Amino acid sequence: MPQYFGQLHTTEAPWSTLGAVQAIQQNDRCIIFKCGDPCLSITVLAPNLIRVRMTPTGEFLPRRSWAVAQADVEWPAVPFEVRETADTIEITTEQLSIVVSRDPCRIQCFDSTGKPFAQDADLGMGWRTGAIAAWKQIATDEHFYGFGEPTGLLDQRSKVRTNWTSDALDYGITTDSMYQAIPFFIALRPGLGYGVFFNTTFWSRFDLGAQQPGVWQMETQGGELDYYIIYGPEPAKILQTYTQLTGRMPLPPRWSLGYHQCRWSYESQDIIRKLADEFRQRRIPCDVIHFDIDYMKGYRVFTWSPKRFANPEELILDLKQDGFKVVTIIDPGVKYEPEADYQVFDEGLKNDYFIRKTNGELFHGYVWPDKAVFPDFLRPEVRDWWGSWQSNLTDIGVAGIWNDMNEPALDDRPFGDPGNKISFPLDTLQGSTNEKATHAETHNLYGLNMAQASYQGTQKSRPTERSFVLTRSGYAGIQRWSAVWTGDNQSLWEHLEMSLSMLCNLGLSGVAFVGSDIGGFAGNATAELFARWMQVGMLYPLMRGHSALTTAQHEPWVFGDRIEKICREYIELRYRLLPYIYTLFWSAATTGSPILCPLLYHFPNDPKTFTLSDQVMLGSSLLAAPIYRPGVEHRAVYLPEGDWYDWWSGEKFTGPTHILAYAPLERMPLYVCGGSIIPMTPVMQYVDERPLDQMRLRIWMGTGEFTLYEDDGHSFEYKTGGFCTTTYRVDSIGQQTIVEIGAREGNFSPLRREVVVELVGVGEQSFIDDGAAHQLTFSI
Repeated sequence: MPQYFGQLHTTEAPWSTLGAVQAIQQNDRCIIFKCGDPCLSITVLAPNLIRVRMTPTGEFLPRRSWAVAQADVEWPAVPFEVRETADTIEITTEQLSIVVSRDPCRIQCFDSTGKPFAQDADLGMGWRTGAIAAWKQIATDEHFYGFGEPTGLLDQRSKVRTNWTSDALDYGITTDSMYQAIPFFIALRPGLGYGVFFNTTFWSRFDLGAQQPGVWQMETQGGELDYYIIYGPEPAKILQTYTQLTGRMPLPPRWSLGYHQCRWSYESQDIIRKLADEFRQRRIPCDVIHFDIDYMKGYRVFTWSPKRFANPEELILDLKQDGFKVVTIIDPGVKYEPEADYQVFDEGLKNDYFIRKTNGELFHGYVWPDKAVFPDFLRPEVRDWWGSWQSNLTDIGVAGIWNDMNEPALDDRPFGDPGNKISFPLDTLQGSTNEKATHAETHNLYGLNMAQASYQGTQKSRPTERSFVLTRSGYAGIQRWSAVWTGDNQSLWEHLEMSLSMLCNLGLSGVAFVGSDIGGFAGNATAELFARWMQVGMLYPLMRGHSALTTAQHEPWVFGDRIEKICREYIELRYRLLPYIYTLFWSAATTGSPILCPLLYHFPNDPKTFTLSDQVMLGSSLLAAPIYRPGVEHRAVYLPEGDWYDWWSGEKFTGPTHILAYAPLERMPLYVCGGSIIPMTPVMQYVDERPLDQMRLRIWMGTGEFTLYEDDGHSFEYKTGGFCTTTYRVDSIGQQTIVEIGAREGNFSPLRREVVVELVGVGEQSFIDDGAAHQLTFSI
């Protein structure tokens, strides 16, 4: 826990717990249990979703504007039954039962077969000064995932995870509080899974059996216990319901799925131009160049350095003509300059948009521009104001906004001096007049609301074009507003390995558009590390290379010809896979599914996948087993049930099985599930380099189906029906494999194109895709 928060954290007082149920009340969706003054409510929102609230005072808190995306009353009413016995009250939906013991009041959940889950432990629910908590039993074979971006391995059992957004500089495998605070997890065991969303923005934590084996605890500094239980039984259903509750990501522009290049910093427009020329001359695909803090005038937000970037509009136009989009960094700290004619500061001060201490004085801290003040993003008018300032960037062609330092991250004295990380005082009030809240309640929301301001601001300034928004900090639901990266990682093999579990857990937390800095932000990557990281980065939903000011250069060509060739090959593979990857983004936007995920997501009944942290899947078809240690050219790979094919050689394996994969530096072990259909395009240097008039369907023998999603890739017309889907099916029977291409459905019409259908290892056929149905037969 941050030092500045410890003053409110009480650990010595004994817990008071719920006593006997003295009376119950029921309406069409909620049952209230009176236990003296304390009160418990259980609301049935869906057949697999309940909300549990407990207040020690008997008075439930009002709904906050920043609460879940779908309020209780917005869920369609679902039937449930309530049955009372002398000892229990049982609530039953078509998917689960909730049994409440009368004395003492405790909760147990059961699936339709009677298997228990999320059962209260002995203490049940309790409170003491400054804290409220619940305790539940851990099943013997239960595992825990999600929690935002936890460090270390995939499974979080026996860990403590704290939800308090923090500038996690130099984080490692034992770091607890991170940039993202997402109090949600998925618990999984064979045949059963459930999710818990702890609906609190105050400091909170989960103890997954660290202090008391066999018991997990959730605790918050808020005054009310409020959590949702989502029954699965599989992760896909849990995430579908969770993202219905907290919101889903919008479709990003297709160019944002390409390769991004970044450094702190490319210091001038001349350096940027040379960088862009290098990519094009070397034929290494790239779509995006990020501008870090040095493009600004003295680090003042929404300004340009007149010396280093004398003509940014011309620069951005020239980059656009060469196929590059520009993303600019923005921090929340506004330079304190009362007499310098700095309009951002002047407007914010005049309209009282900056955070003030309880005595009325402006709060200030120290960030890049030195002394700085901070907008109150909880207020809608402040978000609108901040979002409107982004037009200074977007009006000259900036296509994306990168939000940094928004945990918030600041010091108590100028950067460079020995200082202390601080945050806003916890008693500082934020929010609108009718919804004031202390920073103790809103700290975790600061990055989320800044991202919301950026997303909504770019929608207004670029109303016909999708923009890209990236954030370092966020809270549950951040996927509605922004992509996320894992912050300031390091050029270490351990961080390459850890990126897999961090990104997978973000995906299992409802945040699908995620990435880690390829090559590591801090420190100097070796040639081997960089090559292996680029191979892994090809799988990241956000593929961005980044490095810090004092490090060696980390561009794909700086490590010599061999490494440059490897980087080119894997970036090209990324671009060839974009139709497949873009469809995964559509699935994430419509169902909440992760894009990069652990094997357990697609194989939730295979216990061997539950603790597998060093293999990942890109969608349901591609399984990767990256190399994450130096000098390694062989590694063990687990292939779950089914037929699997080596992407490179075509060799077939039948799972479940372990194999030893050969992985020289040029090869990351990559496998395809039998029956997979993967649409691919020719290599392009950037996403919109030329019309998509060719497509290759790579198909592996077996039985399978894939629905390709297409739209124009840049506008919002998909929201009003401007998209289409095509469903492909493959079935191998005896000596024949039949490929069926369904008729195109939807209002979007792609270009007439040639489609080459390759049955891997057998042969290929082609047809002209005009939207009609086709059937192809391959004889083996």
